[in-house]
Amino acid sequence: MKCYKIHLIRHGATLGNSLGQYIGVTDSPLSDDGKNALIDMKEKNLYPDAQVHFVSPLKRCIETAKIIYPDAKPIIIKDFSECDFGDWEGKTGEELKDNTEFQKWVSGGENATPPNGESGVDFQIRTCTAFERVVEGLMKSGITSAAIVAHGGTIMSILAAYGLPRANFYDWMVPNGQGYSIIITPSLWMRSKVVEVYNTIPDQGDAQNDMVYYVYNVARQTAMEIIGENKEKEDNNDNAENTNE
Repeated sequence: MKCYKIHLIRHGATLGNSLGQYIGVTDSPLSDDGKNALIDMKEKNLYPDAQVHFVSPLKRCIETAKIIYPDAKPIIIKDFSECDFGDWEGKTGEELKDNTEFQKWVSGGENATPPNGESGVDFQIRTCTAFERVVEGLMKSGITSAAIVAHGGTIMSILAAYGLPRANFYDWMVPNGQGYSIIITPSLWMRSKVVEVYNTIPDQGDAQNDMVYYVYNVARQTAMEIIGENKEKEDNNDNAENTNE
């Protein structure tokens, strides 16, 4: 059976990234340091090849795609744009740490929304709907490999929704210019809408990147903890029911 590989790559660093700011809809270009880091990784052949390329419409993603895949003609997907952070746009976590709504939002509160911004639920629906359309397009066309150059939040939303091992949104954080490779088995996708995260970008064979592998291991560990917690709850419930009988 034919399988499909998709490489999810976060854009290179911007000035806002280096300052720790929340940069969503602001159309920031790459910083010089961000460009140089991408060029260095490209020259070391650390990025996987792909037959088709998709990109967020924001400048930092388009610039990243041009550096990594200079001969490609990327397809712009509007809904792969980063979350709209509203009034928090351009601010740092340090500046917002005492904001009650920000604390709820960072904690994963589904109903927490940046003032004048986009809710986490709406953001995930938007990005995941676009991802599903990409997957369906690959299956219909027979193209077996693709690269998506997008934002950290976009990648985190996709993997939190579909990724195996199972992990929460923030467990899939990834540094600028790096990412994850996933494989899609049609039967598994049709049945359960899940994808297998099989490698990081850069992959372990080409470069030892402690930060990326730390993130990946945290995702796996979290998944195992979730499974363990659910099993413990089930056991406790069974014990309670037996006690009440």
